[in-house]
Amino acid sequence: MRETLKRIGVDEAGKGDYFGYLVIAAVCVDDASEKVLRDIGVKDSKKLSDYAVKEMGPKIKKLPSETVMISPEKYNKIYPKFGSLNRLLAWGHARSIENVLEKTECSHVITDKFAEESILEEYLMEKGRAATVVQKINGEADMAVAAASVLARYEFLRTLRLLGREVGIVLPKGSTHVKEAGRELIKKHGEDILHLVAKMHFKITKDILKQ
Repeated sequence: MRETLKRIGVDEAGKGDYFGYLVIAAVCVDDASEKVLRDIGVKDSKKLSDYAVKEMGPKIKKLPSETVMISPEKYNKIYPKFGSLNRLLAWGHARSIENVLEKTECSHVITDKFAEESILEEYLMEKGRAATVVQKINGEADMAVAAASVLARYEFLRTLRLLGREVGIVLPKGSTHVKEAGRELIKKHGEDILHLVAKMHFKITKDILKQ
């Protein structure tokens, strides 16, 4: 039986969601933890129900892991400085990788490919540059990346619920059925509330503000 390569998987959640945080998670997986993850049914979070993600998230969190959570308020402040979502993602991936490398001797990293390799390399620091970092299309096929995708989705869903409680409505996921919620928020709190709960550069912001 082959020994599983000890590695850090990295993935994100929330980048296509109008409301809520952008979350990047990194998880270190070895042979023993990969078996545990398989046994509890971990796979790409897009193939799991929200209920399954909520059940698995706390278990994955017990592994050497790190989540970088960017609130909508912070996202709206720093997005213009990066100039693109890919650069912001690269920064978040790099921070999560560096933080897990501080906790473990793991030196191999796999991320779901989201941009040119050079963009992520630009934001890595000393430990990250010393590690072997591989960016894969459909990286979630690897158990370490799948675990990171579930942990990121778990934190995204948790923080989306908390944001909704703060503003008094259920904030929907995604970006296609959000206009009604956005307009309801403005009626209750005024236009400035969007800066605290939504990613303002999404084109749908203009439609919501046209009410």
